[in-house]
Amino acid sequence: MLVLAIDTSTPAVTAGLVALDGDALESRGDRVTVDPRAHGELITPHALEAVKAAGVTLRDLDAIVCGVGPGPFTGLRAGMATAASLAHALGIPAYPVCSLDAIAADVAPGEAPFLVLTDARRREVYWAAYAADGSRTDGPHVERPADLQTTIKVAAGDGALLYADVLGVQPIEPRFPSPLGLVKAADFDQEPPPLTPLYLRRPDAVEPAARKKVTTL
Repeated sequence: MLVLAIDTSTPAVTAGLVALDGDALESRGDRVTVDPRAHGELITPHALEAVKAAGVTLRDLDAIVCGVGPGPFTGLRAGMATAASLAHALGIPAYPVCSLDAIAADVAPGEAPFLVLTDARRREVYWAAYAADGSRTDGPHVERPADLQTTIKVAAGDGALLYADVLGVQPIEPRFPSPLGLVKAADFDQEPPPLTPLYLRRPDAVEPAARKKVTTL
């Protein structure tokens, strides 16, 4: 089973081709650029380059996995729109994955619970808590780091690096979702639900108010 994995929920623009055979996963070609301003520009070329690097074509794909956040509005939409368009054009399923779960899936096995935090901008983080086996126990949430109450002392994700001192945590790898992590976090045993973004907060843009009536004397 050949799966194209896409994520634009963080500053990393990520696309990769993963071969899935039972429980065995093999990365066949990754393209990752860390640039928070280039999601829309790079995600489609990255996806095409990843497929080409694997020596296959888009028509060889069996499924697409897409990180659905939480993440900023503009970047998240770029990846999700690309995944939805490719899935529709190719007639294959697109599986949504919480991007924090994808990061958690790549955390090295241990005996202690951990957090995953990504930068939500506005001096906030998106976060979720995980048991030692990688299963999510809380979240996802968006919150100011100083307001996050936790006894967990280790955290993955770029938000952990940014706010390690405030949170009192030890940052661990990885910083961003990887194609392998995205595929690990997907549930291929179920029909995929719709690609629904995890925004967690309202957008900055609002509809303009009604124009004031102008009266003449």
